[in-house]
Amino acid sequence: MPTAEQDGPVKVEKGFARSQIGGVSQHDLFPIAGKAFARGYAYEPEFLSRADEEALACELGRLPLAQAEYKGFLANRRIISYGGRYDFSAQQLLPGEPLAPFLLPLREKAAAWCGCSAEDFSHALIAQYPPGSQLGWHRDVPNFELVVGISLVGSCRMRFRHYPPQFREKSIALNIEPRSIYRLQEEARWDWQHSVPPVPALRYSITFRTLRK
Repeated sequence: MPTAEQDGPVKVEKGFARSQIGGVSQHDLFPIAGKAFARGYAYEPEFLSRADEEALACELGRLPLAQAEYKGFLANRRIISYGGRYDFSAQQLLPGEPLAPFLLPLREKAAAWCGCSAEDFSHALIAQYPPGSQLGWHRDVPNFELVVGISLVGSCRMRFRHYPPQFREKSIALNIEPRSIYRLQEEARWDWQHSVPPVPALRYSITFRTLRK
């Protein structure tokens, strides 16, 4: 199941810190992944300033979020989609509202980090994770290609394993910190699936996706 606050436009810092590929923080129970567990994965901490994070959090707090639904099941996560809405029962991407204006500066910054056009990110998913909420094992739906996620307010551990899962495979756990950005492309996008175990505190994520050509 895909996943994924102050008036005025979001302030976007000029310039970008050098990307850190991998950014792995491992728990003793999980194998060490090294700098990157798969080609196409990248992670950068402190992608946003604290001021940017606070401004975005204010905007997110005003959105009409609704519980995520998957084939009749309601999750604890609350979401809103822009640019399209995926119907899991019909397995079809349906038309959606255009991206909210406050997301556009963030989309520009994320696209510059990825080296692509901002307009290529035609879909956005905003998710609120209340304490204790989680996201099960999945790959993003095949309609999308490049996936970029930005975390706000709270942290999470994101787990990765091969797709399809391998016999007795141990998952890899990565710490995803507030204000960070990650990218899933190529092998990391198609040959691995990921999940988020229950989060300890409130967390938001903003996920931008490009359409598969």
